[in-house]
Amino acid sequence: MKFNSIFAISKQINGNPPTNRKLIRREAKIGGKLFGPVPKGHTREFFCLDDRTWVWYEEWNDENSKLHHSTTRYEIYPDKIMKVQNGEFYPLGREEAVNLYKAAQIYNQRIRTELYTQVS
Repeated sequence: MKFNSIFAISKQINGNPPTNRKLIRREAKIGGKLFGPVPKGHTREFFCLDDRTWVWYEEWNDENSKLHHSTTRYEIYPDKIMKVQNGEFYPLGREEAVNLYKAAQIYNQRIRTELYTQVS
């Protein structure tokens, strides 16, 4: 798992390791900026939850101050990728799968350089 070494480093430096939840929250914030600036009043997160799950989350208020939110989960299987929205499963098309792959590559690069190099 990717967190093992970061826990060891943080424990040596700080005396206690960050929790999995804290690391994922920090990664999600970085991931949310991959697709351009996050508009004021919006929350956008993109992160890797585990070995086979990616999450895209957005939250915003409309012009009437009504709160909206959207969660898309991508589940990776050996032979396919499924997109889950509102409890419904959809197979991912090739173009969207390629875009997810590219986003995951950029995400991994950014969290390594922006988050994990700062801890060490």
